Amino acid sequence: MYDFDFLVLGSGPGGQKAAIAAAKLGRRVAIVEKRHMVGGVCINTGTIPSKTLREAVLYLTGLNQRDLYGASYRVKDEITVADLGMRTQHVIGREIQVIRSQLSRNHVTMLEGTGRFLDEHTIGIGEQEREEEKKVTAGKIVIATGTSPARPSTVEFDDRTVIDSDAILHLDQVPDTLVVVGAGVIGIEYASMFAALGTKVTVVERRERMLEFCDLEIVEALKYHLRDLAVTFRFGETVAAVERRPHGALTVLESGKKIPANCVMYSAGRQGKTTELCLEEAGLAADDRGRIEVDEYFRTAVPHIYAVGDVIGFPALAATSMEQGRLAAQHACGEPIADMQQLQPIGIYTIPEISFVGKSEDELTREKIPFEVGISRYRELARGQIIGDSYGMLKLLVSPDDRRLLGIHVFGTGATELVHIGQTVMGCGGTIDYLVNAVFNYPTLAESYKVAALDAMNKMRAIAELTAEL
Repeated sequence: MYDFDFLVLGSGPGGQKAAIAAAKLGRRVAIVEKRHMVGGVCINTGTIPSKTLREAVLYLTGLNQRDLYGASYRVKDEITVADLGMRTQHVIGREIQVIRSQLSRNHVTMLEGTGRFLDEHTIGIGEQEREEEKKVTAGKIVIATGTSPARPSTVEFDDRTVIDSDAILHLDQVPDTLVVVGAGVIGIEYASMFAALGTKVTVVERRERMLEFCDLEIVEALKYHLRDLAVTFRFGETVAAVERRPHGALTVLESGKKIPANCVMYSAGRQGKTTELCLEEAGLAADDRGRIEVDEYFRTAVPHIYAVGDVIGFPALAATSMEQGRLAAQHACGEPIADMQQLQPIGIYTIPEISFVGKSEDELTREKIPFEVGISRYRELARGQIIGDSYGMLKLLVSPDDRRLLGIHVFGTGATELVHIGQTVMGCGGTIDYLVNAVFNYPTLAESYKVAALDAMNKMRAIAELTAEL
């Protein structure tokens, strides 16, 4: 009846996993994607390039080794955009090969071009010229088109002096000075990278603090570290205008401050890529941020059309998008599915990196849930000394009633890897007794869990002893 049983619009993490899951279940599957965007934003302009850039920055600047070899230590004195781009392009190329191979061996058909709805079961696929449009039909359709950086209409972007997070990857040289507008995840990640390269960075944020969803102590530690890299923060400030000049730009704040810089990067959130989809032809609509509403099974208002990934909004992470894609495919194919795991880690690839899972101190305090804190600092671990990380820390939030883990917050080297140990213990309903009694390899950063668990246990014991005296 249809050309395909299952058709996916977009080949990012959510689209890939949806297509492969449906193919594994014996469906005839196709993915629609532009020729130069296989892997979606994640591979080409987002997660993979930015995280690879970060690794290149850390290696070439020798930043992580300066505690050991001195503040002047660098692997390369003059770091160019070509140095940074070489590693990035290599990784992107390899990842695209991996994705093409996975789709090919699962017999997923690649349809190159831009897709749009002609009706609720028909997709038109074309390049720029609509007359070349090809029509395909599908029983089930998944929208996984992702997002693009939001561009305020009041700002004149030129992709050279005034840029967004996509264009920053294509700068022709490392700027001496940079203004980052917006202290969200993307803004702070790039601010920390360029600060590590020696760029004088100024971050402008209209709110009173950055990364409001993170643990305050962790954010303060990051802020201290970034200030040590000569980052200037302007909180509670709003940009009134950006004036382009022959050799840069002048950022004018509403308070009257003026900040000169070679380059201004706007990090104003992201916009769902739905304008080209002609959603109305399928009986669908997106909100003002281009996001599509879905139910718990990732179905849209039209039951056979699903949407997954960043295009449906929070949490808009590659990891959650993958799981959403898999679950949507299973539901669309009539397979039983489990609920989406609520315990999802957040990773922020700043320098140093941050990761957490579960509740923060602020959340627990607001909810009037009692907790005890256990802390381990990398400088007290042999592994921390070996790798030269004197600032890292791991924090456990523990229920004093039943000793369950309520939250894990990590700052420093390997944070995004370490957090999964705590996530697993939490997911299995474990307590800090497990961490206290477990044997960890020595010397490792993972040992920080035992140290933090003992710290929390000792605090709770002291309280229990005082309570018993009464």
